[in-house]
Amino acid sequence: MIGNFSVGLSTYLLVGAMLFCIGLYGVFAKRNIIAVLMSIELMLNAVNINFIAFNRFIWNEKIGVNYLLTGHVAALFVIVVAAAEVAVGLALIITIYRNRQSTDVDDLNWLKW
Repeated sequence: MIGNFSVGLSTYLLVGAMLFCIGLYGVFAKRNIIAVLMSIELMLNAVNINFIAFNRFIWNEKIGVNYLLTGHVAALFVIVVAAAEVAVGLALIITIYRNRQSTDVDDLNWLKW
């Protein structure tokens, strides 16, 4: 062991912010709709990291403990919503691919005037 290193809240928040920025870049820069969905999932996972980090470092004054499960429950809800989003998103992508034979975001322009 090299030394005692403590990972603080700011480290978790920095990792979450970097993952969120990578996902945001993927949403704006990618042309493939599957890559855009994967970038959205990366952004949701960054939010989960922040929820868990805040839950780890929060201190409840009334009880005197810091292991409340509010962050974990919020992260679980985000995971459930992300799973539903993937199911609906992939169904839409398959339908669009069957009609247009493309998953390029620029080809999805049939709602323009």
